[in-house]
Amino acid sequence: MLDADFFRRWMTATAASVDREAERLTALDSPIGDADHGSNLQRGFHAVAAVLEKEAPATPGAVLVLAGRQLISTVGGASGPLYGTLLRRTGKALGDDAEVSEGQFADAFRTGVDAVMALGGAAPGDKTMIDALVPAVDALGDGFGAARAAAEEGALATTPLQARKGRASYLGERSIGHQDPGATSSSLLVAALAEANGE
Repeated sequence: MLDADFFRRWMTATAASVDREAERLTALDSPIGDADHGSNLQRGFHAVAAVLEKEAPATPGAVLVLAGRQLISTVGGASGPLYGTLLRRTGKALGDDAEVSEGQFADAFRTGVDAVMALGGAAPGDKTMIDALVPAVDALGDGFGAARAAAEEGALATTPLQARKGRASYLGERSIGHQDPGATSSSLLVAALAEANGE
């Protein structure tokens, strides 16, 4: 079973990973976006780690709702609302239970991913974070390690795609040949989930 501590570890591991990869995320964002994806997420997850240290939400759902709120209020651009919605909606779907099963989490995470698709209007194949998140959710039934591998594969698979949503879509064919920064940061989020579980 997964408790509030597990979800705090997930957010802390994500913050550390975004810290390490911020320059690479910004380099990926440079040719097809605003060149600020890494620094924006770094600021957001720093704030998440700080607020979770100060406040100690007692349930998995409360941890994720607080993290999502923090991202929405501290991250500029599209990333804040999208990542914030993902975590908040996942947290709300988990409800008030003190512990949740991996199956409950998988269902809740799918609710969060669906909310991101509704908010951004993106579908798999549009060269967005959805290309990493949907395969991850589909693989969660086989464990966090499988979800991590699926997310990483999904992020890599965005390279040959032409962007159909977000800032990169304005570039048309020039977006082809670049790995999507949002899918890449989403794969970091999923990898941190496996890390928090000791995988």
